[in-house]
Amino acid sequence: MIYDVSTIAIVIFILFVATVLGLSFFFARNSKSASGYYAAGGNIHWAVNGIAFAGDYLSAASFLGICGMIAFYGFDGFLYSIGYLAGWVVALFVVAEPLKRMGKYTFADALDSKFNSPAIKLTAAISTLVVSIFYLIPQMVGAGALVTPLLGFPHWVGVVLVGSIVILIVATAGMTSTTYVQFIKGGLLIIFSFIIVISVLNKGLELNPSKDYHKFVTIDAVVDGNEVKSLANEKYKLAGQFEDVGLTFVKLESEGLFTWWQLITKDGKFVLTEALSVVTTANGEKLYNGAPKEARNFYQVGHLNKIVYKGKEVEKTGALGPFEFIKAIENSEVTRFTKKAFKFANEEVTVYYQNITSGKDLMKPGQYYKLENAKSIWPKIDFISLMLALFLGTSALPHILIRYYTVPSQKAARKSTIVAIVAIGFFYILTLFLGTGAMINGTLDPENSNMAAPLLSKTFGIVLFSIISAIAFATILGTVSGLIVASSGAVAHDLMDKYLKIKMTENQKVSAGRMSAVVVGILAIILGIIFQKQNVNFLVGLAFAIAASANLPAILMLLFWKKTTSKGIAWAIVVGMLSSLLIILLSPTLFDIYGLPPESAPIPLQNPGIISIPLGFITLIVVSLLTKKFRSQEV
Repeated sequence: MIYDVSTIAIVIFILFVATVLGLSFFFARNSKSASGYYAAGGNIHWAVNGIAFAGDYLSAASFLGICGMIAFYGFDGFLYSIGYLAGWVVALFVVAEPLKRMGKYTFADALDSKFNSPAIKLTAAISTLVVSIFYLIPQMVGAGALVTPLLGFPHWVGVVLVGSIVILIVATAGMTSTTYVQFIKGGLLIIFSFIIVISVLNKGLELNPSKDYHKFVTIDAVVDGNEVKSLANEKYKLAGQFEDVGLTFVKLESEGLFTWWQLITKDGKFVLTEALSVVTTANGEKLYNGAPKEARNFYQVGHLNKIVYKGKEVEKTGALGPFEFIKAIENSEVTRFTKKAFKFANEEVTVYYQNITSGKDLMKPGQYYKLENAKSIWPKIDFISLMLALFLGTSALPHILIRYYTVPSQKAARKSTIVAIVAIGFFYILTLFLGTGAMINGTLDPENSNMAAPLLSKTFGIVLFSIISAIAFATILGTVSGLIVASSGAVAHDLMDKYLKIKMTENQKVSAGRMSAVVVGILAIILGIIFQKQNVNFLVGLAFAIAASANLPAILMLLFWKKTTSKGIAWAIVVGMLSSLLIILLSPTLFDIYGLPPESAPIPLQNPGIISIPLGFITLIVVSLLTKKFRSQEV
């Protein structure tokens, strides 16, 4: 989509970033010791830590990814909200207090508290790095997506910008700064998301929802040779046709513009419906709806085809309550836009064609996870695999786990988890209204599902859009900061200090953590550019799957199975991590990124959890039973 850059947006954005950096420098004075740098000295109040938990957890996936998936696919996107929230039940009742009791700075501290095992230190540190890096990718992708409409820069500039700012934050102040940044932006994100939802409900449903809304054209046409005539006697030149599995698209020329339309035969007549098209020509030029980008000939989409309210078809409903709003969408019809990419005459063509969908179909699973009409069992297995990863992954994410070390006691750890569940649960209820609001208000960028929520806020004024975008950017800054703190702790504390036994003073440990933060930050920037086109929510799901496969078996069995051995833990981490990575690397999504046909992927699963999580548990049990006599010995 073509974006306008606002001076107000730029000013608000700069103020937010300046505030974040100011906090970092202010708290840097408390980060001279390893305890201060990695765990904020264990002095964070439980209420502050609870909202900071929410700030950590409500990342790019929650605000950008979930809202985008709901806007494009309906209830299927909301399933991520349910899965993410359910994971906190495990965190509250199983992990919170024991982890605080067992650890000091990092996830590896907790696992190794009973063993003093080099193997655990090594494998837990590597697992922390791998999970953190996979979680970093969607944050960087989201940063790039935000910077384009906010500041007018290309995607890669946004990735480099957020990476550079975060490296400065972490290298300067560590966990103390990260905690207060998360506290502030977590609170602001929830407050301003609630304001948008109130605005959406107050507006209700309208057939013509936005002043920027483009009225799409449908033509009842007669094809005569290579000429197409409409009933209004408009003439188009037929310049080409593409057919694929029940879909037909035609290329028309009018006044020097070549545009693509979907063709349907109805009652013996041709009906042509305007589609959005992005064409890369043989000489590399990119055309949007037949014109160069500068012509600004590409539109926001997402609107209702028909509104049925209180049993009658209406043009608009007026203000609605939350239940009335969902019910009204359920009784209406939504015009969605479906993507189709193909090659035609040495051109790469992507069309976004209109797909009229009943509200009832959108308000139940099936638009993204096509389970009912699936031709094989793999989509159903993939869906179960995803839900397993979301439910079990929360309690195994390193940047979430280390936050338990920032509070002074086990009781405070439990209280902060309860605060987090309340804040996160409220936000995830809001995502349903943010996503459906974007779906019907003509605010979707068909090329980028991640921009649904920020563009929705833009319909209620540039100031609200600027604030929301800046908060979303701060959300990414905070989450990336936490991830890089976890990664730097894994390198400096677990690998260098504990595993390699490099003797360092407190200042040297902090310096090693800061250098590690720079290296991990640069790697995150590179990967954020590579994965530009992927929905951030899907990418976070992969990080959850790796965490649940590599870390959760070790955590749960250590807490609840007395026969667990150090070798069992180490091997469970290795097998869980490698099996999940292997399935991901051989999945259809990664084959698409490689430039290979997704259907040629040897493993049809997108989500590895259903295989790799049980493998982790089985490995730990088998190896522990085989090595139980060495339980108290160092490996």
